Amino acid sequence: MTNPIKISPSILSADFSKLGSEVVSLEKAGADYIHIDVMDGHFVPNLTIGPEVIKKLRPLTNKTFDVHLMISPVDNFIKDFANAGADIITFHPEATDNTSKTIQLIKKQSKKVGISLKPNSKINLIEEHLNEIDLVLIMSVEPGFGGQKFMPEVLEKTKVLKDIIDKKKLKVDIEIDGGINFENCALAKKAGANILVSGSTIFKENKGNLKKNIELLRKN
Repeated sequence: MTNPIKISPSILSADFSKLGSEVVSLEKAGADYIHIDVMDGHFVPNLTIGPEVIKKLRPLTNKTFDVHLMISPVDNFIKDFANAGADIITFHPEATDNTSKTIQLIKKQSKKVGISLKPNSKINLIEEHLNEIDLVLIMSVEPGFGGQKFMPEVLEKTKVLKDIIDKKKLKVDIEIDGGINFENCALAKKAGANILVSGSTIFKENKGNLKKNIELLRKN
C-alpha cells in the first residue's frame, strides 16, 4: 500500500526574523508537517535552533513538528526537544553509542521515532531497527546547510529501503530531504519516498507562493 504524499517544509529557509508568522503561513498553505532542523556545530558544521525556539512556536500551530536532530551525543537532548513540542524526533545512528537505547528514549517520551541516513550511510546501520521506528529520513545532501544540490545517487538506496519495508510489511514512512524541487520530487516519490522535505523551493519559487509550491511538490 502506498502512503499518501506529505509535504514537510523546512523552516531552515524561512525568514528567522518572523519565524512564528512563517509557521502560521505554512499551515494555511497546506503543509502536512513542519520540518525543524536542529544543528549543533559539532555533528554538522552549522548551528541552528534549540528547544526554546520550538517551545515558542508550538502554540502557533497544531501541525506535526518533524524535528531532525543533527546533534551529538543525541541522548542528552531528547527529553528537552520532546518537552518543547516535537512530535517526531529523528536522529542519526552515528550520533549515538546505542541506537536501540536512543529509540527507547524517544518512545519513553511518547514521540514518533525517525532515523536519518546521510548520503554515504548504509541501510544496514538501521535495518535491524526498522520494526521499532516510524520513519527513515534519507538525506539527499550532506547535512549541515540549506540550499544544496540534490544527490540523485541516494535514489537507489531509497528504492532498496522501500523494498525491505514492503517485504517485512512494516508501517514505516520514507522521508527525503535535500535539494528537493519540482523536477526531482517525482523521482523521489517513484523511489518510494512519501514525505518530501523542501526549504528553498517552497519559500523562494513562484515569488514565495507557499500554497502553490506545496501543491506542485505534492502533485508533480
